[in-house]
Amino acid sequence: MKVAIVGAGLIGHTIARMLGGTGDYEVAAFDRDPVVLEKLAAQGISTYRVDSADANALKAALNGFDALVNALPYYLAVNVAAAAKAAGVHYFDLTEDVRATHAIRSLADGAAHAFMPQCGLAPGFIGIAAHELANRFSQVRDVKMRVGALPQFPTNALKYNLTWSVDGLINEYCQPCEAIRDSRKQWVQPLEGLEHFSLDGTEYEAFNTSGGLGTLCETLSGRVETLDYKSVRYPGHRDLMQFLLEDMRLASDRDTLKSMMRRAVPSTAQDVVLIFVTVTGMRDGQLVQEVFTRKVFAKHVCGVAMSAIEITTAGAMCAVLDLFRENRLPRSGFIRQEQVSMREFLANRFGRLYDGATLEAEAAVSV
Repeated sequence: MKVAIVGAGLIGHTIARMLGGTGDYEVAAFDRDPVVLEKLAAQGISTYRVDSADANALKAALNGFDALVNALPYYLAVNVAAAAKAAGVHYFDLTEDVRATHAIRSLADGAAHAFMPQCGLAPGFIGIAAHELANRFSQVRDVKMRVGALPQFPTNALKYNLTWSVDGLINEYCQPCEAIRDSRKQWVQPLEGLEHFSLDGTEYEAFNTSGGLGTLCETLSGRVETLDYKSVRYPGHRDLMQFLLEDMRLASDRDTLKSMMRRAVPSTAQDVVLIFVTVTGMRDGQLVQEVFTRKVFAKHVCGVAMSAIEITTAGAMCAVLDLFRENRLPRSGFIRQEQVSMREFLANRFGRLYDGATLEAEAAVSV
């Protein structure tokens, strides 16, 4: 399978490295930055200098490819998806943006190729897990989805380090959030719905953020009384972000906020991803609760250092691509994350990274 990875930043680089090491994929990276392309070329991965904002140039560069993986910021998703449709290739992305996903769904109507956005962690795997648990109940009362990409060693006032896209982070803090309340789909405000919980002796907070539900609201509509998604942080983070976004009015000046965060908040590869899904409902006449939880830590995957967010985000994309290549997913039209079997996902060579990955599983993704 010949795959073009558009966007050779941190996650795009990791996806290219993972897929390229299997021998099952012919991988090429597209980007307009020659510096990031040089890094991939030094690892034996084919590279093309292409401006993804130029739809015609991107369409031409896709000639001969089977699929496109979009690892660019959310605001470029629709443009890249349109180029994929014009080129007649399958499309996969990592976007958390609700409006972009709706637009891509429209592009997928009647398409002869597959369009599968939101193939990362949240949205992505979190929806696969929540849907799997919900299907184990005859009647579903509550579905709670909580995900955090956190530093292992928080030291600043925000108790946070940059582990992924600043653009995506600010977007999910600012956009309205989908939810189901009293069996009705609603929009709720970001940063609201603050709650606290403890896991393995560590205190956390969680609050509404946008995009993590993917298409699950629609899929479970009419079947669930309450459904929501919240981002997990260490206590105190939400109040400081609310101060910046609302009191300092930076929600309407995102460029300034992004610049501040890039300048003042360091990145880290010493992170941990927390996944916490709780489903409550009726089974065999009894009210039952079932929980799915994982902690994924930064580690070396076959000698290559990877952050937890790289492992979970790139690993999820690669697992979905593997299942698609094996004809376990539809070959055309719009594909939802919850159409993926969690059992098949976690049994996949890349999906096993979510379970700590055995040495044999890691060998399958070596460079």
